[in-house]
Amino acid sequence: FHISSSQYCCLLSCSEWLLNRTKICPVLAIICGSGLGGLADKLEESVTFNYEDIPRFPTSTVPGHAGKLIFGRLMGHDCVCMQGRFHFYEGYSIHTVSYPVRVFSLLGVKTLIVTNAAGGLNASYNVGDIMIIKDHINMPGFSGQNPLCGPNDERFGVRFPCMSDAYDSELKSKLRGAAEAMGVAHFIREGVYCMLAGPSYETIAECKLLQKLGADAVGMSTVPEVLVARHCGLRVLGLSLITNKVITDYDSEEKANHEEVLRTTQRQTKLLQDLVCKFLTV
Repeated sequence: FHISSSQYCCLLSCSEWLLNRTKICPVLAIICGSGLGGLADKLEESVTFNYEDIPRFPTSTVPGHAGKLIFGRLMGHDCVCMQGRFHFYEGYSIHTVSYPVRVFSLLGVKTLIVTNAAGGLNASYNVGDIMIIKDHINMPGFSGQNPLCGPNDERFGVRFPCMSDAYDSELKSKLRGAAEAMGVAHFIREGVYCMLAGPSYETIAECKLLQKLGADAVGMSTVPEVLVARHCGLRVLGLSLITNKVITDYDSEEKANHEEVLRTTQRQTKLLQDLVCKFLTV
């Protein structure tokens, strides 16, 4: 999926199809990670579309991802929420993974909040912490898997977009303020997110390497959406829920698994939902 004139028309027709079926004109988009789709349930005056019913829209295949696009109002903001995202490891191209963000841009979205469940690489992090993403390491990008590869469409953004400011400083500051106002600042961290392609979890050697590279959390998503969002000029706030601590001891009998991720998410999902809602009122 590279941007050509015909593919731009497909994106445009997809956005128009959605706008013709809802009165909501979203300025905010939220992408919900594994088990975090409950945030969409807080939307008022909501209109729900199943991914498979939206023309030219991919479908999600991962447990914990409902596969719904929901329009509504959240704390007074017109919003569109992805209840489940797409992943490179599902077999989609890196361009298809980030397809919805281009649709959001054509819908009129100006700000993207992207959430994920991540493994904690930083030894000081605890399960249940929420990490504000201050930067990322794009491992698939090192091997050429970047959604901005291919012909550039100037209608979205420039050929060589800057990524030193990928995560908006003002939005990060507002999130910290929201956490302090709620009395949950002790759960808040700020660090570097590293994306791996997955679907296998990291080996011990890989975890140790990522720690040396300066990564604080690791996951299998988020970065492609952020790259395309910034290319389109969207402001981005990224949040990682630390659902497990990575294993770095060869004698450990613990094993990373998706069920543990979902269990931890279920325990802390209300906190993350409330935090995002408070953030929107700060």
